[in-house]
Amino acid sequence: MIDGLTLPLVIGAALAESINPCIFGVLIFLVAFMTKIFKKPKQMLIGGMVYTTIVYLSYLFIGLGILAFTASFGLSSIVYWIAAIIAILAGLLEIKDYFWYGKGFTLQLIPGSSERIKYYTKKIGQAQKKSPLLSYLLAAGLGFFVVLVELPCTGAPYLAILGLLSQGDYVSGIPLLLLYNLIFILPLFIIIGLAYFGTSSTSLKKWKEKNKGLMRLVIGLFLVLLGAYMIYSISYL
Repeated sequence: MIDGLTLPLVIGAALAESINPCIFGVLIFLVAFMTKIFKKPKQMLIGGMVYTTIVYLSYLFIGLGILAFTASFGLSSIVYWIAAIIAILAGLLEIKDYFWYGKGFTLQLIPGSSERIKYYTKKIGQAQKKSPLLSYLLAAGLGFFVVLVELPCTGAPYLAILGLLSQGDYVSGIPLLLLYNLIFILPLFIIIGLAYFGTSSTSLKKWKEKNKGLMRLVIGLFLVLLGAYMIYSISYL
């Protein structure tokens, strides 16, 4: 195990990122759309699994790329400090949103991305009428696009873990990244499964709206503590 990094820390960070309202909002919209365009539950399930697989692989390769970059150019210390500071700042913003949700500066998807997501989902719907295979390929592309636009809103826990991983050797970080990203996508599987067995997107949206403030608070507290832990433990690394 890399110094300063424990399995509970990896698991906690992955869970903190996975419950971010940004991710839930996008996924609930996508589930509602896929339920509408894929007439059979099996088709919807396949589309959801394709989307989730691409999200997993995209996050994984982004993480591996950052680790390889820091190792190649000897930037591990700089990345570590940047990650720690971003974790604390992002955590404070998340806590702010528990008390004043959406007011002032807040972590969110890249501006304009919601409209692009709707545009791409419309294209998937058009493709489904012509070729189910093409619609699955477009769902894969959408998964990659969503990963890119949601990183500013959700990526602080991942960056913090990458900062800790950068203090060790590249190879030893790979199993932890595999675990992190597996835990990260678990809620995606759960929501898709609920939709497959008949839970409506309206019910999921109501649950998200009811709990989004609490989710922000939990994420915020975790990030502040994680950033503080990174700064405190730097002398031991």
